[in-house]
Amino acid sequence: MHALTRRQVLGAGAGAAVVAGVGIPVSALADADETQKMIKEFAGGAAIKEGRVELDMPEIAENGNTVELGVSVDSPMSESDYVKDVIILADGNPNPGVATFHFTPLSGEASAVTRMRLAKTQNVYAVAKMSDGSVYMTKTTVKVTIGGCGG
Repeated sequence: MHALTRRQVLGAGAGAAVVAGVGIPVSALADADETQKMIKEFAGGAAIKEGRVELDMPEIAENGNTVELGVSVDSPMSESDYVKDVIILADGNPNPGVATFHFTPLSGEASAVTRMRLAKTQNVYAVAKMSDGSVYMTKTTVKVTIGGCGG
């Protein structure tokens, strides 16, 4: 079976493919190894610590097409001690990279709220890089009853 790319499906018209009964494979999902590789690259060799990062997500998402996500990092956000970047990763989506947030001391606080798609039940990671080079991480598992990336 030949896997169609997103561009091919959109070019041919996804509606026609569904009406014709052609299955759109979702087998090209990221895996835990790919996600861990991205986390290590983001950390740049720094030891990854637990704490300071909080993910606010539902334990169960009835529909993976739109899952609310809130992330915050405990930081004074001063010129000498602030959060530089936060990445959000999901290890069961076609691409584990979901979002990147950039902060400065002028941000006032390191927090963001957004929505994301989840293809299936999976781990979601939030990794924060601080101005001193330290890296903090947290993860949560979200159970998805209806997949949002074609599942």
